[in-house]
Amino acid sequence: MRILYVEDHAAFAAVVAEKLSGDGHSVDIEADGAKAEALLRHAEFDLVVLDVNLPNRSGFEILRDLRLRGDDTPVLILTARSQVEDRVLGLDAGADDFLVKPVDLRELSARCRMLARRRTGAATNVVQCGGFSYDRAARRVGFEGRDIDLQAREMQLLEIFLDHLGKVLTKEEVAHRLYTFEQAPSLNAIEQFVARLRRKLAATPFHVQTFRGLGYVARLDAPETGPETGPETGADLQTGASPPAPATTNGPEGR
Repeated sequence: MRILYVEDHAAFAAVVAEKLSGDGHSVDIEADGAKAEALLRHAEFDLVVLDVNLPNRSGFEILRDLRLRGDDTPVLILTARSQVEDRVLGLDAGADDFLVKPVDLRELSARCRMLARRRTGAATNVVQCGGFSYDRAARRVGFEGRDIDLQAREMQLLEIFLDHLGKVLTKEEVAHRLYTFEQAPSLNAIEQFVARLRRKLAATPFHVQTFRGLGYVARLDAPETGPETGPETGADLQTGASPPAPATTNGPEGR
């Protein structure tokens, strides 16, 4: 996930960001409330972890403005304010979850995964289909009982595709979710990551199609006949035909 963490305590923010990055997320840190609000107006995130006591604009104000704009990005408030009134205020303002510092980072990770599941409609952390499995919590990929070794970026890319099955993602959209603002996204690198992921998962029901001039569509199902890439598939989308419907990604067998 691409996460915006709004926190003005630099040392604490670094610890939390390190944990979330270790979980495979791309984490941007912003210490200023007004700057965080500007970021949320112009950039898309999968999750916002939000402190309340911030310089220039409080977390509650940021949250209210976010919801007034109709932005339904999941927001987890992480604050030292522990009164029941604060929790009620935050949840009524539109927060999806509320945690009080100090926090066990394992619980924070679990709640982030919960919010990710809620947004994608998944019932569990495990995606299964035709012998393929991906465990979001354990960060483990397997096929027919054997683990598949993926590098960190490949694992992150797989999760992005699994969260957007059947939807067209441009290279720019993939790069936005894969990299933070401090990193330099390379569209050529995206192509290389996709190629490596395809190669490692070639025997599984997970497939990524390239629609030329448009982007990528991931599927979790038995492969359809027809080319993985080519002008014909790109033309199909441009003339209004929909990509193949994705398999259901929750339940015992994912179907």
